[in-house]
Amino acid sequence: MKERLQKLIAQAGIASRRKAEELIADGAVTVNGEVITEPGTKANPETDHIKVGGKLINKKLERRANVYILLNKPKGYLSSAADPEGRKLVTDLVKGFGKVHPVGRLDFNTEGLIILTNDGEFTNFVASSKAVPKVYEVKTKGLPTEVALNKLRRGTLLPDGFKTAPAEIRNLKPTENNGWYEVTLFEGHNQQIRKMFDAVGHSVVKLRRISIGHIKDDRIPVGAYRLLDEDEVNFFRTPTQKTLKKFTPQDESVQPKLKTHSRSVKPKKIQSGKFKKR
Repeated sequence: MKERLQKLIAQAGIASRRKAEELIADGAVTVNGEVITEPGTKANPETDHIKVGGKLINKKLERRANVYILLNKPKGYLSSAADPEGRKLVTDLVKGFGKVHPVGRLDFNTEGLIILTNDGEFTNFVASSKAVPKVYEVKTKGLPTEVALNKLRRGTLLPDGFKTAPAEIRNLKPTENNGWYEVTLFEGHNQQIRKMFDAVGHSVVKLRRISIGHIKDDRIPVGAYRLLDEDEVNFFRTPTQKTLKKFTPQDESVQPKLKTHSRSVKPKKIQSGKFKKR
């Protein structure tokens, strides 16, 4: 994939982007033997020979480190790396890490934890895994009956034809007019939780993801982020049997119990991004 030369030079650790622009303007950068002085010129490090000061930087780019970012997504941001409609993106909140993309999706009007990375293999594993639970806090319009909730716990056919897998739904403290629930899913169908509660006649008025697998961090303000440490990342690849254990209700009156590995990790650094509280 072609990327701007100043970005590639920065990722190789040669210079900052601003300094890289100066190097380009001074004629110190070549691509396939041709001196480049035009700002914004792009090159593909997999096919082009890129030199700075006569030294090839492709090897350094091959070794560029993967990055794993835990973001507390605000409402009104799209979980994508690009959007033809020009809407705000989650990647807008984590500048300075090169090209990253979200792992899975959170709806435009849903907030909560989402991981961004440049590691495609990690993304494919976590996003498609049926063994990584995602936990949400859900506020509904009105109070669903236990019969309706048990229907969702067992799995139900949505209006779009998708049959949901069993889900854990734990009752939280309701208000007079609204239900509050903790919902755990092992799948990621488009707007699944909203469609589930719509199917039993109670629309979702607030939705927030509070954990992804073993990652739970309620100390990150909305719109801020922190880097995942090596142990947190590796644990996705080598989880304990408790994390992998899926639940299967014995009968419709039993609410399944989900056992997950939990850990408390002190954030090394929390950064605010560009989001401003309203």
